[in-house]
Amino acid sequence: MFKKMVCFVIFIAAVCLHNSFVYAEETKHELSPSLKNEIKDSVDRGLKFLRSVQKPDGSWDNHPGLTALAVSAFMKSPRKYTEEDGPFIRKALQYLSGLAKPDGSIFLDSLPNYNTSLCLGAFSLTGNPEYKPIIEKAQDFLVQLQCTESVGYNKEDKFYGGIGYGSDERPDLANLGFALEALKSSGLSEDSKVWENATQFIQRCQNRSESNDQAWAANDGGFVYSPGDSKAGSTESYGSMTNTGITSFFYANVKKGDPRIEDAFKWIEKHYTLTENPNMGKQGLYYYYHTLAKALHYYGQSVINDSQGIPHVWQDELADKLLNLQRKEGYWVNENKRWWEGNKILVTSHAILALSYLY
Repeated sequence: MFKKMVCFVIFIAAVCLHNSFVYAEETKHELSPSLKNEIKDSVDRGLKFLRSVQKPDGSWDNHPGLTALAVSAFMKSPRKYTEEDGPFIRKALQYLSGLAKPDGSIFLDSLPNYNTSLCLGAFSLTGNPEYKPIIEKAQDFLVQLQCTESVGYNKEDKFYGGIGYGSDERPDLANLGFALEALKSSGLSEDSKVWENATQFIQRCQNRSESNDQAWAANDGGFVYSPGDSKAGSTESYGSMTNTGITSFFYANVKKGDPRIEDAFKWIEKHYTLTENPNMGKQGLYYYYHTLAKALHYYGQSVINDSQGIPHVWQDELADKLLNLQRKEGYWVNENKRWWEGNKILVTSHAILALSYLY
């Protein structure tokens, strides 16, 4: 019994360490007390909306990914909700645990990587040792999805090191980013080959010919969706993927100061805007806000300079933007519905998670 308790304590310590990991030495920006109060009030209203649309079985829209995002928004919010705070947390996690399959995946009938990654992230936030078996099996499942020698890939293959939705054979940076975040936050060993293998794929999604061995690569430092494929058209870099590229490098243990990260940061500065997802218009706007908050938080610089040399305290500006976009009923929604951003649950979760990085 004592040995089991010791193992549980070690497991919790490892998960908490990774959940609080700092990827770069942060220049801390202190929000004004009034703005912090506004953020807290805004998040509370967003969470109240989410509670109002939660289903009796604990899910949101009977969807594991949405449920995992929503319950993560509660747990990462300024109030740091836990299972002890009520059934709205417990029942959501019970719903997700009921979907766990023998192979470690957590999904219904599609998008196994996307759903498993988000669910793994949610379970990791709880710090509850009861979920250790689910967490470890989900880690194994995600690791096995990576395109490596174990499934017939070699390092010359452009998709080497990538992970896709899990239902097709084409990895992409968005799905790899979800998986890496989940594996990092759940405490996967730093000795795992996953991180090194992922780096090969990440750099093949960057428009940086010095480190990208693909013939299509340009040199603006930004990122595309998948090697040779951009949702912005041709191989054009765009905002949300460049944010995801930076965070994915950090998860894969690439440090600030590495030229791949620095060139991506320069791209973000040059294209800095909160009116659109750069080079994508309003498409994926709230995913852009969420990934921007995450990338700049991990990069650890409070003031960025745009293409005109104008400095921006991005935390204050992003907070103001999200506060102004919130509807009176408490939710957020994108009028451009591509990538599910017409779904109030998804978009509200993205907004709350973005604000949580600012608080």
